[in-house]
Amino acid sequence: MEELIKPDALARLETCLRQGPQIDLNTEHCLSGGMYARTIHIPAGTVLVGTTHKTDHLNVVCGDISVSTDTGMRRLSGYCVLPTKAGMKRVGYAHADTTWTTVCKTDLLVIEEIEDELVEESDQLQTRQHLISTKELKKLEES
Repeated sequence: MEELIKPDALARLETCLRQGPQIDLNTEHCLSGGMYARTIHIPAGTVLVGTTHKTDHLNVVCGDISVSTDTGMRRLSGYCVLPTKAGMKRVGYAHADTTWTTVCKTDLLVIEEIEDELVEESDQLQTRQHLISTKELKKLEES
């Protein structure tokens, strides 16, 4: 079994990442039949930390990303469905452009209410932050 990321190390990484430029992961939302799907598009080279989920859910991943799991770090390449238990908070590194969709059950219809229902740190979600766009970040890197 691979070594698990300790919560204090994850918190330090998250604090460090928040101090740097933030990029827009182009969040998409879809509601259907009591299900909510939240999709983010992660550019290659991105390090990210998610929020703590309050419920069990599924992640549908397409790309190439190393991500923390309940058994340690795992590299997901190609297409993968990853079940997740409530209480999980992930850290990841995208080796290539990656699409990540989280699918959860909800009876709510308002995105902000759904976010509050499903995750602990809903105020930290990209949909609630003013972030630098991927295009703006590339311009900064080129200058």
